[in-house]
Amino acid sequence: MATFTDVAALIPTLRGQLAGGEGTEDAQASLMAMADADVVKVLQEASDLVTQAEQIQVVAAGVIAARSTRDRGHSGLSQSRGHRSAAALIQNVTGSTKADANRKARVGEALLDDGRSEWFGGADAAGGGADAAPLDGLPANGLHPGDEERAARGPWFQPLNHALRGGTLTSAQFDAIRRGLGEPPAIDGVGAMSEASREAWEEIRVTWAQAAEHLVAEAAVRTVEELLQQARTVRDLLDPEGAEARYLARFEKRSFRTYRDQDGQKHASMALDDEGDLFVETMLSAALRPRRGGPRFVDSDEEERAASLVDDTRTNDQLAYDLIMDVLRAGTLADAKNVFGTRQAGVRLVQIVDADGHPAAVAHSEDHSMSVPKAVAEQRMCESGFVPVTIDTFGNPLDVGREQRLFTPKQRIALAVRDGGCRWHGCDRPASYGEAHHIDEWERDHGRTDIDRGILLCRYHHMTLHNGKWRITRDGKDDFILRSSSGETFALRPRTVLSYAFGGIDPPPARFRAGAGNAA
Repeated sequence: MATFTDVAALIPTLRGQLAGGEGTEDAQASLMAMADADVVKVLQEASDLVTQAEQIQVVAAGVIAARSTRDRGHSGLSQSRGHRSAAALIQNVTGSTKADANRKARVGEALLDDGRSEWFGGADAAGGGADAAPLDGLPANGLHPGDEERAARGPWFQPLNHALRGGTLTSAQFDAIRRGLGEPPAIDGVGAMSEASREAWEEIRVTWAQAAEHLVAEAAVRTVEELLQQARTVRDLLDPEGAEARYLARFEKRSFRTYRDQDGQKHASMALDDEGDLFVETMLSAALRPRRGGPRFVDSDEEERAASLVDDTRTNDQLAYDLIMDVLRAGTLADAKNVFGTRQAGVRLVQIVDADGHPAAVAHSEDHSMSVPKAVAEQRMCESGFVPVTIDTFGNPLDVGREQRLFTPKQRIALAVRDGGCRWHGCDRPASYGEAHHIDEWERDHGRTDIDRGILLCRYHHMTLHNGKWRITRDGKDDFILRSSSGETFALRPRTVLSYAFGGIDPPPARFRAGAGNAA
């Protein structure tokens, strides 16, 4: 087994600084003596090392899972060692959580999947094999022309496999994209496909693979949680019929129950459907925004209220409970300003309408980019009305000109629609936490209050930009560029899900947009 010093020697910035036999305390002393930049460098180098070791770990987990399948019974690898499942064996060996062990097994199995089952699995699924009679419509060898070439391209998630093996993705990012995109809708049983159906399936496979590539490119600047949500919404945009089925399935699982513990205290458990999830989240955000780092307050009364909330001795959980009780007591007659503050809680949906006036089959929420079926958006428009925003294929609304120094409420809506939340590198704060920032100074740069010269930033990153000598620039309508005081640059690219929604990414095949696929 490698010693701590052996492992430390693999980290360039630490190499040579620790003598043989030294441990964590000695490494800590060395790090305390380092400059800030070197400490960050050590963390990056250690993370790269962990990523490489994790690649070996997930492959081993995949092999264990493959050798522990149910059909192997007690002779399978995990059960032969006294464990109920592959995940249980992996958890025991690695000391990880059950969820982490399951994730490693899933990712490892995906890495071992070469995609051939998509094309050659039909005969095996029908109980066949090398000696089995071919299914109807198949040649004697069970293959259609071009099948081997198609299979050689790998499964739709091959870009994820390459990114994981190349160190571009962590296993957690891989799993988030893989689970979020799910499986493409099936067309028919693979073995009995006609050549036309097989070509259609290849088109669908390419569409899913392209979505995986887009999300891989964005993984470095998104949290795992946001990456999972974006992957789910991209999937719904590609498969609107399946999206509605999945939405309804989650709606059927909604529930609320109460129970008492042994001390007689009542507890509540709630499973939310998608719309309920959005409403509860935005309601809590509206009331607790000062605690969670929401926008600054320009109104003196609201600023005073926000300060009192920050100083409140109650925990966030207690404040959330009291808010829920206030809403329940007040019901539909709740005084929005007294309960929620300046901005009333609610869900704002974004639905794309093409130049011919045809609405998209899937809408998404302004905050968190969660998808909902068109029928839900239409229901909300009937109830609450809507604000039309004209955009180009990059989500850029029309200019407003220099007449306004401050962004108008409608411009702020437009920024929220285009940006979907804070655009800062790696930030996942939703649009409701955003403040509109002029990338051109009003006096120095003769800045215009135009949408294409504004960007949405959360309060923390807005303050960081102004106080830390950062700048954001933009050439025309290209990507916004974040520039640090030391000269580092980061492209603030739009969220992938919004590129799909606005049409900036090529749409899926026509048969797919029409909802021909089954729910996956």
